[in-house]
Amino acid sequence: MRTSHAVTLCLLTSLALALPALAQTPAASGGPAMADTRRLSVDDAVRQALEHNLGIKVARVNPQVQDLTLTQLRGAFAPSLTSSLAQSHTDTPASSFLSGADLKTTDNRTVASVGVRQSLKWGGASYSLGWDNSRTTTNNLFVNFSPQVNSSVSFSFVQPLLKNFKIDNVRQQLEIGEKNRDISDLDVQAAVASTTRSVRNAYWDLAYAIEALKVQQQSLALARESLRNNKARVEIGTMAPIDIVEAEAEVAQRDEAVIVAEAAIERAEDTLRSLIYDTRAPDFWTIRLDPTDRPAFQPVVVDVERAVKAALGQRTDLKQARKTIESSDISLRYLHNQTLPEVNAQVDYGLSGLGGTQALRGTPTGGSFLGPVIGSTVRGYGSVLGDIVTNDFPKWTVSVNVTYPLGNSQQETAVTRARLQYAQSQTQLENQQLQITAQVRDAARALVTNQKRVSSSKASRELAERRLEAEQKKFTAGQSTSFFVFQAQRDLAVSQNNELKAVLDFNKSVVDFETVQQAPLSAGTAGVSAVSASPTAATAGTAGTSAGGSTTPRAF
Repeated sequence: MRTSHAVTLCLLTSLALALPALAQTPAASGGPAMADTRRLSVDDAVRQALEHNLGIKVARVNPQVQDLTLTQLRGAFAPSLTSSLAQSHTDTPASSFLSGADLKTTDNRTVASVGVRQSLKWGGASYSLGWDNSRTTTNNLFVNFSPQVNSSVSFSFVQPLLKNFKIDNVRQQLEIGEKNRDISDLDVQAAVASTTRSVRNAYWDLAYAIEALKVQQQSLALARESLRNNKARVEIGTMAPIDIVEAEAEVAQRDEAVIVAEAAIERAEDTLRSLIYDTRAPDFWTIRLDPTDRPAFQPVVVDVERAVKAALGQRTDLKQARKTIESSDISLRYLHNQTLPEVNAQVDYGLSGLGGTQALRGTPTGGSFLGPVIGSTVRGYGSVLGDIVTNDFPKWTVSVNVTYPLGNSQQETAVTRARLQYAQSQTQLENQQLQITAQVRDAARALVTNQKRVSSSKASRELAERRLEAEQKKFTAGQSTSFFVFQAQRDLAVSQNNELKAVLDFNKSVVDFETVQQAPLSAGTAGVSAVSASPTAATAGTAGTSAGGSTTPRAF
């Protein structure tokens, strides 16, 4: 009965000392007294990251860049308007009596033209449409019109029949650009999945660090209470003075653990705030984070086969590899097309008109074959356009042009090399599928292992509590020493820390198992976190007990 009362008294005293420490938030214990504290859930943290994370912002720029690249490539199929205006003057020395002038022939020419040309996306065809106008003056006697006005309309259409028919360089680059646009979207999805995983893990790390600090504060309060109890026993002569030194050593060690735990909170806060907040905010480095969620143990059913199937269908890196192979297939089709003979069908059609001031000549006399100018008539620009409209002077040409390389061309060599690279990409895809399957299985194995660790660590903690209770009873009866009591407390602390760490690792492995089905894990593969059993680690993340033998409740 006296033992029970002693245990109860010790427990009440310890809780009274520990409550002020529990009431302190991480912001109050680890940062400036006046710093703002922001409470957020794990879903809030993810939403903040999707809005402010720098990595996601960088990834979101890539689709915009690819859109501009596609717009630039599609510009090759936009019609182009051409125009020109030229003035020329030519003096040609007379070299014979047929030169048309005694000393030199002088020509002045003004040319104005406008046209449209365009490459078509379908069939690799192209066309051009032009309208040319000119005005020429000359002193050449053999020219009937001076000034002379010309106007003509021309149309040309070229259609490849073999080479460049199904695909050409521009269409190849455009199709590859569309694949790259899809890959950039997958990059964004991968960045979101990877960042979400990092945020959730960082959130759980911060939550664990806060709970670890609470545990250290409780442990320190209990150690101080044990020290006071030991001093009281020394004063009444029921305990040796050396036991006070041992208790003081425990207090110093656990005080150090509190300091380390506070620093761990600040590191975890910096990691989380770097992932979720805008770095340009004035309070970026001063705001304190208070996570409202705590890692909880909710057993899950792991379906490995279903997860592997989902990963092989949804993994962003696998989709990117398939898109890259599709791009290689486009290049292979283009290179194969370039080995075909170049056979182009071309149609040219034109209309023209002539006008100006026409010299009227009389009958030649005196042995001259040119009659004297007896007058002139003017044919205006409207009449010239009328010739074009009425199709009085048409001209057309239909042709087929063939170019065929002799011998082993560069294109054939390029096709052979592209086929080897395409086969290599297919093999790499198979290897990647194998690696992804292994990663999913490894993540599932880690999840199952950590799930089992929670149960085993819980049993270990319960056994450690019973051992401490038994050791405390022996100490009260005078059959044990404070050394063995402190040793039992440390063993219990290790068991408590292992249980907390197992719950944390379980929640992280759940996040990894979900992420590995969507995107590659950015920070290595999933695995079972090792739990250190060294005295330092045990003291740095555990809850202690009072000399009365009562244990503190678990944080999770």
